[in-house]
Amino acid sequence: MKLLAIIEAYTITGPAKNLIEFAGQARAQGVETTIATFVRGAGTNLFIETARAAGIQVETVEESGPGDLRVRARLRELVARVKPDVLQTHAVKSHFLARSAGLHRRTPWVAFHHGYTWPALRARLYNQLDRWSLRGARRVLTVSSKFRDELIAKGVEPERIEIIQNSIRPDWGGSDLQRTELWHVELRKKLGIAEDRCVILAVGRLSKEKDHVTLLAAMAGLADMVGQDKVGERFALVIVGDGPERGRIEQEIARLELSGSVTLAGQQDSAERYYAIADIAVLPSVTEGSSNALLEAMATGVPVVATAVGGTPEIVKNEESALLVKPGDAKEMGAAIWRLSTDAELGRRLAERSRELIRERHAPEARARRLTAIYRELAGARNTDN
Repeated sequence: MKLLAIIEAYTITGPAKNLIEFAGQARAQGVETTIATFVRGAGTNLFIETARAAGIQVETVEESGPGDLRVRARLRELVARVKPDVLQTHAVKSHFLARSAGLHRRTPWVAFHHGYTWPALRARLYNQLDRWSLRGARRVLTVSSKFRDELIAKGVEPERIEIIQNSIRPDWGGSDLQRTELWHVELRKKLGIAEDRCVILAVGRLSKEKDHVTLLAAMAGLADMVGQDKVGERFALVIVGDGPERGRIEQEIARLELSGSVTLAGQQDSAERYYAIADIAVLPSVTEGSSNALLEAMATGVPVVATAVGGTPEIVKNEESALLVKPGDAKEMGAAIWRLSTDAELGRRLAERSRELIRERHAPEARARRLTAIYRELAGARNTDN
């Protein structure tokens, strides 16, 4: 069976990572995946190189900008050439182009809904295109019950929606103990973080919905427990990622006098080495789907403090596999971080249960089997219709 997946990706984002992982798993189940992605100018990027290195066929679709109307014709030509049994799209742009180009009339279409970031007003309005686009998809796959409810509110028929959470290899980040220990030593040295400091790690795009500002306030609040002059000696916050909120985050770091306690590591090809130095992982988001950062922390055995939003409570339970706190509550978040930093047995218990959940529920093989079953059903229905 041939699958054509359309995605806009330049680095290894969560959706990009899951797509590459699926393509490799699905090949063993008789599904050959071709990825179509958009390029401007340079014909390659980290995402393209990573996918091709994994043995996946990648087709590039040239565009001069976001409003290039020629892209739809190029996608129609690509579909005619590849002749996929099923079409898959990711995010607003790909959804809109699939429907406006009429691709859904040629091939059964499955749309992946990953949730929305909170960018500028213009981009928020752009997100509303899904209200029209997704009604043309044969299936809409999302990652949480909350997102399912939001899709129904947009007019997507409930029977066409399925919830499929993200996956991660159970040995991700920790399959090579010697390498992990080397990362631990080298990265702490590079960042100037002493062995006796508790490393708090936050991985994710620097955008409003990730709410790093509340995490910074929680960090500042730790001064009430250890003293203002001791926070930098006791704790180190490392933030991995980049995005439009970086300037605001830098301003908050300066305002809260946290420059000696916070490191902005920027965008990384992979966060694996950063989990090797982490004592606590924090997800301060005000909205989430099926967070890849959460799954990464769980797989690497790093205890988690997360806000109880979106699909997070469907993945972990409070006091069993993570500490869940109210979104936007810096005091509660800081108290949870303090608990984990002072109760090693609690952290061990949460991390152990998290790793069990990864093995039981989030292995890539199980996700690939479920997706493949959906695609085969749609392809079979198409052949019957013909």
